[in-house]
Amino acid sequence: MKMSLPSATSFAFPVLVADIGGTNARFALVDHAQAETDLLASAATADHPDIASAIKAALSKTSKAAPRTAIVAVAGPVTGNRIPLTNADWVIEPLKMIAELGLDDVIILNDFEAQALALPGLTDDALEQIGSGTARPNTTKFVLGPGTGLGAAAMIHAADTWIPVPGEGGHVELGPVSAEDYLIWPHIERLGGRIGAEQALSGTGLPRLARAVAASMSMERDFASAADITEAADAGDTVAVKTLEVFASGLGRVAGDFALSLLARGGVYITGGVTPYIARFLTSGAFRTSFEAKAPHEALVGSIPTFIVRHANPALEGLAAFARTPHRFAVDMGGRRWRAKAQASA
Repeated sequence: MKMSLPSATSFAFPVLVADIGGTNARFALVDHAQAETDLLASAATADHPDIASAIKAALSKTSKAAPRTAIVAVAGPVTGNRIPLTNADWVIEPLKMIAELGLDDVIILNDFEAQALALPGLTDDALEQIGSGTARPNTTKFVLGPGTGLGAAAMIHAADTWIPVPGEGGHVELGPVSAEDYLIWPHIERLGGRIGAEQALSGTGLPRLARAVAASMSMERDFASAADITEAADAGDTVAVKTLEVFASGLGRVAGDFALSLLARGGVYITGGVTPYIARFLTSGAFRTSFEAKAPHEALVGSIPTFIVRHANPALEGLAAFARTPHRFAVDMGGRRWRAKAQASA
């Protein structure tokens, strides 16, 4: 991996930061290196033909100076000059953004890379701790996010530098552990002959998990969405409640696996669009019990704290932190940065 030298990286302000998901796009401005993050707008991707149109609409709501740099997080790999979104019709074209928006610089990062960038700066009021453990300063952190899928990224601290490491950790294997699991797992639909964590522990996976839970209980449910399940659980539906209990336990197990494999003494952080709707199941005990059940290393994992991220826009805050203090981070910029000057001279 080619790393940009932190001391050699700088951005021209104002900087527009954007978190582009399959359903919604969020935009904010950072006026200068000491400025707060100024949230501009949140828009449905379906309401705009492309990102440039959405940015223009967001900027029309402010009288501030136009951005010179855009740092954008997208859900998916950055592959060349045309970057299609996985769950939306947009295709991100950085050179087109430079031309249409008058930008000097466009940087495209992974969405969970942005989540990882936020971790060193999150304060106590943006976090809710689950269980015991104390975060050690300047040590590895890990973020896991059940949303549409199951995002994952590490934040490694080495040589006095924070290094965000995105990946596809959400697709690790998920197997049964408890006697109850063994009744449920045979009913979970397999993809490619396996059960990956994202297949059950995500917004799209929740209905799949609920069908399996219902079958194990000799009951029938036809929940169409994650929202149907969380609403039914709030109303006391037994299948929905059991589904979210199994979900919390499974998520704790996966989080504990990453905590152990990376020795994430800086903590494991749970974010993602599903999380606010299942917080009471995460704090009820099953999540943390499963997290710590890592024999023979229960004591080690028990010392690692876990948190729910309560910040409203952690990805935007992560991108803003990178914009303000790029020297703090070593970020892979190869093939992910486009400059107007380079384009003009080409």
